[in-house]
Amino acid sequence: MTAEEADALSLDDRLCLALYTASRSMTARYRVALEDLGLTYPQYLVMVLLWEEGSVPVGRLGERLSLESSTLSPLLKRLESMGLISRTRDRADERLVIISLTKAGLRMQEQAGAVTLEVCRASGLTMGDAAELVGELRALDGRLRESTRQARSA
Repeated sequence: MTAEEADALSLDDRLCLALYTASRSMTARYRVALEDLGLTYPQYLVMVLLWEEGSVPVGRLGERLSLESSTLSPLLKRLESMGLISRTRDRADERLVIISLTKAGLRMQEQAGAVTLEVCRASGLTMGDAAELVGELRALDGRLRESTRQARSA
């Protein structure tokens, strides 16, 4: 693509807008699906990670979810006040805070399966289509992160 071709793209034909609006629509759909659980979308992502991995250091949560500690800390406090997680210091390294699910947090996983199913159905994608799209988006994310890193170091 040339600079002239890029300039000629209408707003509706730009990938950046399509990704932005699709992301907002996905978040909005999850917001509705999560109402019964009383979770926000970022809280749900934390819970999914904990259901997958069990106890996780706070730093790992931030890494995996691309969340800054200024966003993650209040989110974790809220989940703790809801009785879904606990925060403890690592015995081997007191600097590390470990996030674990409580019994209530573990029980919530059963209800959360319905959320995944509801949003998958709403997307109209088959599991295969969704997996393919996830792969394409991860590859795009990787290329953009690397390009950003290179542009910053130039």
